[in-house]
Amino acid sequence: MAISLNRLPLAGKVGVGAVLCALLGVTYYVLLHTDVAAKIDRERVNTNNLEAELSRQKQAQASYFADRDELAMRQQRQRELNKILPLDTEAATFLSAIQATSNISGVDLKGWSPLEEVPQTFYAKVPMKLAMTGHFHQVAKFIYEVGKQDRIINIENLELTEPKAEGEDIVLKASCLATTFHLIKGAKPVGTQGAPGAAPGTPAAPGTTPAGGTK
Repeated sequence: MAISLNRLPLAGKVGVGAVLCALLGVTYYVLLHTDVAAKIDRERVNTNNLEAELSRQKQAQASYFADRDELAMRQQRQRELNKILPLDTEAATFLSAIQATSNISGVDLKGWSPLEEVPQTFYAKVPMKLAMTGHFHQVAKFIYEVGKQDRIINIENLELTEPKAEGEDIVLKASCLATTFHLIKGAKPVGTQGAPGAAPGTPAAPGTTPAGGTK
């Protein structure tokens, strides 16, 4: 081969060298280009997969935040409902609210007598007899302040007796039945608006009187 190339003129030698170089260049280009193109295709597929995964993760994150916010609102709502209609009797809390209200209104709470609970379909009534003395406007304020409590408390069977003059004021003896409610475990609250007789399982809202009015 070397002898054959030596016999070629210079132009032939240059031509053969150019052909060999071209073949090597083409071979190198084909091999390199194919490898690079394959890598580019793989990276493009990986990029598309990563972008799709990122989109799914963003959607999952948005769904998580939405669920978290909804859960927080439901928990807050549940805490508010538990104040209005707790799951337990909470007699101490009930009495504490009555005593605090009597202090605010200025009446003299003389006595209280818890009565037996009265179960209903979804809730139970928790009645308590109250005896107090005070001026008429103090008794009226007591009833008003009871209606402002978070927990549902109804005042029924109000009786004013034995008016007694003390200076320019008239002091009265007052007796009434204060009734609160608690949810029966396992029952779902139907609502918190309206009187007990208006819808099954729905006690009266704070500040309202039972069906038929306060006696």
